[in-house]
Amino acid sequence: MVVTTSANDVAYGDWSETRTCVVLGGRGFLGRTLVARLLRLGGWIVRVADSSSHSLQLDSSSASDSLLSDALCSGQASFCHIDVRDTSQIVKVTKGADVVFYMEPSDLDTYDFCNCYMIVVQGAKNVINACRECKVRRLVYNSSADVAFDGSRDIVYGDESLSCPGKFQDLLTDLKFQAEGLIRLANNIDGLLTCVLRPSILFGPGDKQFVPLLVNLAKSGLAKFIIGSGENMSDFTYAENVAHAHICAAEALDSRIVSVAGKAFFITNLEPLAFWEFVSLILEGLGYQRPFIKVPTWIFSYIFTLRESIHDKFRVRIYNYSVSPQYIVQLASRTRTFDCSAAEKHLGYSPVVSLHDGIKSTIESFSHLAKDSSFTRYSNFNEQSKAEKLLGSGKVADILLWRDEKRTFTCFLTLAVVFYWFLLGERTFTSSAAKLLLLVTLALYGYSVLPSKIGDFAVPRISPSCFQISESAVKDSIRTISYMWNRGFRVIRLLAKGEDWSKFFKTVVLLYLVKLIISYSLAVVFGIALIFGFTAFFVYEQYESEMDGLGKVLFCISMESKGLLLSFLPDSITSFLGNNKTVHQQNAPAVVKQWK
Repeated sequence: MVVTTSANDVAYGDWSETRTCVVLGGRGFLGRTLVARLLRLGGWIVRVADSSSHSLQLDSSSASDSLLSDALCSGQASFCHIDVRDTSQIVKVTKGADVVFYMEPSDLDTYDFCNCYMIVVQGAKNVINACRECKVRRLVYNSSADVAFDGSRDIVYGDESLSCPGKFQDLLTDLKFQAEGLIRLANNIDGLLTCVLRPSILFGPGDKQFVPLLVNLAKSGLAKFIIGSGENMSDFTYAENVAHAHICAAEALDSRIVSVAGKAFFITNLEPLAFWEFVSLILEGLGYQRPFIKVPTWIFSYIFTLRESIHDKFRVRIYNYSVSPQYIVQLASRTRTFDCSAAEKHLGYSPVVSLHDGIKSTIESFSHLAKDSSFTRYSNFNEQSKAEKLLGSGKVADILLWRDEKRTFTCFLTLAVVFYWFLLGERTFTSSAAKLLLLVTLALYGYSVLPSKIGDFAVPRISPSCFQISESAVKDSIRTISYMWNRGFRVIRLLAKGEDWSKFFKTVVLLYLVKLIISYSLAVVFGIALIFGFTAFFVYEQYESEMDGLGKVLFCISMESKGLLLSFLPDSITSFLGNNKTVHQQNAPAVVKQWK
């Protein structure tokens, strides 16, 4: 078990003199953690450089920001806004520094390739040139274990001898690999010593990618699904451990040059865990349900392939993640574990925070994203479910949702008997109806002639009002029938004008479904309807969030299929449909006003 220690408990060597370091990207997720650890360690003058904002915005509720605020006041730290695309700005902040820790932004817009390239690859070139010009001795670059992963195969305890793929699914990973190569090649030129760290799936407080992505998926209902078998293992690395690894690398570059300089090292927590178990721990800790529905990988791959096709065709952004959705599918379905022994041996690295403690700390830091207990919805009996609202929240809803099991079972048994009497018997419908009326009449007559008391049992009488229909019920029925009649004629008028193609296609689909239903036996249709009515609404209410998530997935597939279908139509037809849609939208308010 890895024991949690403070920064001052870890020996980094004999640093009796105060040294100056620059943290490029010091206001990013990992950058903040590294800055805080350097300040807690002491013996460092920390220059925080970042391109996110011109002025430093500190959060008083954040422990790391409070520490930085005190350091700024005491002169132990300073802040400078820089643009890594400008070498002169980097030179100003690195003059006189002993070490440069470089980590580029992780939330880049991957749809802007030029900007990504200039920040990641050209930025790495500029950092190298600035370090050489300022005679900086050590440069530590934060890369990613993703550079060794192509998504097509599992990695089981892969080490630094792994050959990196020639093609990457994710743009940022591709650019990171190029930047990593430049920094390693710059080693031992003009006295500059370089080292690259490859952490695997970074997480922790302040994470702006992985944990927020999981929460967004949970809110949308998609986090209920497990991609693949759910048994794939992964290495997760707590941010504090990566910050510790950077400081270890800086020391190793000063004392063990041959075995460290120009090399890349995998960094992990040394505690591989099933990917979906880690996801479940995070989601359950925040009050969301753990994933439990296993879906084949190819289904999600197909969905995201459609999304990318639509984006390439229409240049429409469908998702806002900084990594490729295809890459997310591969990451969630493949085993990715790495051998960290080289970092342990040559850098002197070992995790300072265990995986269990890291997960606990991460959950606590994201308490603002937590959801109430999953039992809240069921404990609030005043809140209606979607199924109950759909059924009108009346007697029908109570019966079909099994609120009173005896009443529901009685209704189901009665309808089953009627179904058998009319549709499964060998009699005609007329003879069945006549015999049923005869039986009802005889039963009522026999009940009416019974004495008011049989022994000690009092026979209740049926009130005549039970056979009466109230005037309001008749009016409501007539009003409903007239509304449906008028609505039908309005739809026919719209179809006759040929302006609403959407309604036309809906009508065609509806008529086709009616045709399919009629083609089957009436007994089969009514039997399916009977079973569906007494099961579907009840099941939907019990698994409402899961059903909604599945519905969203199917809706996305249908919309993307529609987009692909339209892309294959001739331009003349697409233009015609677009013009008709515009005309219909312009005329819609007038039609509604006239209808009202």
